[in-house]
Amino acid sequence: MGRLSEKFDDGQFVVTSELTPPKGTDVSALLSKAEILAGFVDAINVTDSHGSKMSLSPIAAACLISDRGVEPILQMTTRDRNRIALQSDMLGAWVLGIKNVICMGGDPPHLGDHPDAKPVFDIPTEELIRAALSLNEGNDLMSNALRGNTNFNVGAVVNPGADDLDGEISRLERKVESGASYFQTQAVFDPDSFVGFMRRVKHLDIKVLAGIMPIKSVKMAQYMNNNIPGITVPDSVMKRIEQAKDVVEESLSISAEIIGALKESCSGVHIMAPGWEENIPTLVERSEIRN
Repeated sequence: MGRLSEKFDDGQFVVTSELTPPKGTDVSALLSKAEILAGFVDAINVTDSHGSKMSLSPIAAACLISDRGVEPILQMTTRDRNRIALQSDMLGAWVLGIKNVICMGGDPPHLGDHPDAKPVFDIPTEELIRAALSLNEGNDLMSNALRGNTNFNVGAVVNPGADDLDGEISRLERKVESGASYFQTQAVFDPDSFVGFMRRVKHLDIKVLAGIMPIKSVKMAQYMNNNIPGITVPDSVMKRIEQAKDVVEESLSISAEIIGALKESCSGVHIMAPGWEENIPTLVERSEIRN
């Protein structure tokens, strides 16, 4: 059992973040960021060719940050691999010491830097979750016995701001039925809406980590509003960023306020700050969320 599982089991407030492996073999920036985050987060997601942009293997990156004393969460997407390769990679991750996986579909290839790549999507996310649980139980998806099992802490993602919230909750319930025990959410900017979502899913025995994303600019907020389903950055937030003398300071203040408003309703937060990772320790300290 990893530290993340132990904190969940103990009912402690959990803080996770994420890092994107480099497009190449120079891992110096990745490791530097991991070292900055160590001591301020409980685990770090290692993305799987984020945005369908080809990058270093997340398994390799996860092993490297683990060597720096930070527990990794391996993102597993169904976009690029069929069920055979997905199970094989999870077995490989386990023997290399990776204890956490988070299952998702992944961005379509046409959005990335290899737009002509063929998407796989051999199995839905729920089936990938079942595959991970099967490996934990000592079998593959076809019920063939393994010689040595895994013991992954298996998570998935959910979007509390989805336009079709009923459909999103139905998908969440199927993921829970498949065996996922913790969930990271899309970025939250409306704490009241998030609290309402949590009331609707209180019948589920799950740990939910609310997504927190500091806003770098009005342009970034507008892009997310126009292009990322389930994210709505309020005009009031954009106005504060636009009028700020110190954008970093104001953005961290906004994020800390959001954390303060929702932390009693969830099991933790998942902080996404690409390019601003060096500011995460300040946000964590300001929010007073470390146990």
